[in-house]
Order: sequence, then structure tokens, then C-alpha cells
Amino acid sequence: MTADDWTTVADVASAVCLLGGAFFALAAGVGALRFPDLLARMHAATKPQVLGLVLVLVGLALRLRSGGAVWALVLVAVFQMLTAPVAAHMVGRAGYRTGKVRSELLVVDELTRDMARARAAAEAAAGAGVVLDPEGFGAQPDEPTPGERD
Repeated sequence: MTADDWTTVADVASAVCLLGGAFFALAAGVGALRFPDLLARMHAATKPQVLGLVLVLVGLALRLRSGGAVWALVLVAVFQMLTAPVAAHMVGRAGYRTGKVRSELLVVDELTRDMARARAAAEAAAGAGVVLDPEGFGAQPDEPTPGERD
């Protein structure tokens, strides 16, 4: 195969990746709008969106064929794969704590047990004169008042 043939193959693969990525991004947007509850919308907004972005970046890398541009695209993909799960986790926890998650749809619910344990620890600490941070973790002793220091 000649260099022109490889260029044609790379261009076709690039087009397939770009179209596939666009499809996944569209599916993520439709799912985020159409799914009924928070967890389903969160799933739709993170899973296919990341795959769509990675496919678009692969398509761009195949089309650009420049070392510097490809490394920049790799960095974008890595940072997206690192931040999307963390953001989804934080959105899910915030939604759970504010009551936006329908508990009847959950198969396993470990967060209720953890929150009950944190509340019990906060109540026990309050009885012992210890102040907990807003999340209920990391007990810190109360500062004595000026009258108590004497």
C-alpha cells in the first residue's frame, strides 16, 4: 500500500470515529433529557458522553496526524476520564442527600447505612462536647471559653 492509501484509510477511520462520537454525544444529551430520575440521567450524561468524546478525539488525532496535537488530545481524554466519574459521584451523593433519588429503584443502598452511622457518631460526639465538621466526620474538640480556661 502506498502513502496515499494509508492516508485514505486514516481519513475513513477518522470519519467513522467522528460520526460515532457525535452519535454517543447525541445519545447522552437525549438520555439526560428523557430519563425519569436523577441516577438514570446522571448515567446517561456521563457514560456515553465520555465514550463519545474519546471517539471524537481519536477521530481528530487520525485526521490531524501532528504529534503536538495528538498529545493535547490525549491529555483532554485523560482529564475527562478522571473528572467525569468524580463529578457523577458528587452529583449522585448530593441528589441522594437532598432526597432527589427514588430509593425504591435502588438494588443496593449503602449510603443510608453510612449516613445513619455518621448521625449516630455526631449525636454521641455532641453529648461528649465534641464538635464535628458539617459532613459528620473528623471530630474536633470544642475550644474552651475564657471562663473555662481558668
